[in-house]
Amino acid sequence: MIRTLPALSALLLLSACGQAIAPASPELAAVNGWCFSGGTIYTADDAQPTADAVAVIGNKITYVGADEGDWCPEQAVPYDLNGYTLYPGLTDAHAHLIGIGKREMELDLTSAKSVLGLQDLVRAVVITTPVGETVFGDGWIETHWPEGRFPTRQDLDAVSTDHPIILQRADGHAAVANSLALSMSKIDGSTEAPFGGAINLDTEGNPTGMLIDNAQRLVFGLMPAMDAETRSRAFKLGSDVYASRGWTNIHSMSVMHSNVDMINQMANDGDISIRVYNSLGLPESGPSDKVAAMAGGLSGDAPHVTTRAIKLYADGALGSRGAALLLPYSDDLNNSGLMTLERDRAIPIFEAALRNGIQVNTHAIGDKGNQETLNWYEEAFNNVPKSEWAVQEPRWRIEHSQILDPSDISRFKSLGVIPSMQPSHAIGDLHFAVDRLSTDRLEGAYAWRALIDSGVIVAGGSDAPVEVGDPRIELHAAIQRTDLDGYSNENWGLDQRVAPQEALKMFTLWPAHAAFQENELGSIEVGKLADFSVFDKDMLDPAVEPMDANPVMTMVDGNVIWSR
Repeated sequence: MIRTLPALSALLLLSACGQAIAPASPELAAVNGWCFSGGTIYTADDAQPTADAVAVIGNKITYVGADEGDWCPEQAVPYDLNGYTLYPGLTDAHAHLIGIGKREMELDLTSAKSVLGLQDLVRAVVITTPVGETVFGDGWIETHWPEGRFPTRQDLDAVSTDHPIILQRADGHAAVANSLALSMSKIDGSTEAPFGGAINLDTEGNPTGMLIDNAQRLVFGLMPAMDAETRSRAFKLGSDVYASRGWTNIHSMSVMHSNVDMINQMANDGDISIRVYNSLGLPESGPSDKVAAMAGGLSGDAPHVTTRAIKLYADGALGSRGAALLLPYSDDLNNSGLMTLERDRAIPIFEAALRNGIQVNTHAIGDKGNQETLNWYEEAFNNVPKSEWAVQEPRWRIEHSQILDPSDISRFKSLGVIPSMQPSHAIGDLHFAVDRLSTDRLEGAYAWRALIDSGVIVAGGSDAPVEVGDPRIELHAAIQRTDLDGYSNENWGLDQRVAPQEALKMFTLWPAHAAFQENELGSIEVGKLADFSVFDKDMLDPAVEPMDANPVMTMVDGNVIWSR
């Protein structure tokens, strides 16, 4: 049984009751170990899925087992879970750290329920913005709107013709601009869209204001650049928000190469408290054979920061009809989506990545986007002799893997490719995916169960700030496959749901494997690092709705980084 250490007993009692802990307090700074018991403990370890007690000395787990005998080391502090549930540190395997922070700083349009609601949100900002300055917001999504359409430049013109207005869709793959923003960017009906982009036109051949995927860049010159102070604030806000939601680790996607030194320094200074696994966004152009080597030349990772991956985009998104499909969209028969990456650019990058030990993570949503990505991965694997691979198990990933041709599901296993998927996409997309694809093309949609049964792991993420970035939502979606109101439908593949313990692994052990960190993170086992997420309810209990649980404490490397 655990012993009581009177000097910290009052502090720990407050913690168990959900009151504030100051991680920088002298008492906690002096803590060199912890002993957890008195609640449910999930390990994500098949050999011992649950435990009654866990001991930590320094930053390492030293005991996992029964709450009996003399298991708690003398120098460790007892922590009574008081009926709460302790999980291995939860990892978001696909999100955008700077974007999560920016969402806290910019005009957030996620609450817009209609075109009129969107206009009202923008109007409230316009009245305080000097004439001529750009108004930017993001987060809108039209799939629930009564108008049943994208917003247009005319909708934004009704708010202001004196300000350039640019509003990005929640998925980041489309934006709508008003007439002034289009004019200032020299966009009209004759403007040629860049590769991987589309300028939507009305029946008279004029821009509607909607810019899809790479065409968005035509107006981004109107956006003020983020200076170093703004970027550092966004990174800190993103880290703080994620720690408060119970995340201990983020696989941060499309990170600018120029931001890596800042992230490392902020982590060393304690301004970024969660773990960060960076996947670098690549420049649009430049010698392909040197691009992957650029990532390989990085050094000086901070203790909680790793940079060893690159991120590419093969296609767009389903909601904005930019995802590349093998057949046309059912609700737009003249459109099969957009490939945003070409084979001739991809193959040299992939071959260089193999030779330099770089993990490749490629965004692919449509069945064509996924199929082409698998084809290019396979071609690169065949082109480079294994004796020249810097890493014999490269663990390349496809980010999203949303819509798969059923014949491609088995290829993930045969090629050793990891599907990195976001359960919340499925419960949002269920409201419009049938319109985009029709029911007969949903067999390979959000196919978590089929992929797991084929023998691969699924690294679970949220894609925040595209989605909320809440582990409770992701677990709910993976286990129940309904929206948060409990809605699903007969077309939505309820047979693709995963078991609670599998859902836990999607956000713990499997992301660790997908980041080459499974020997240190992802499960509660002796010798691994002490990353824990504590919630006040058992989110894996079938009788508990995950959304009813609340985070209580977040621990990274044996240190409390957040507590309620």
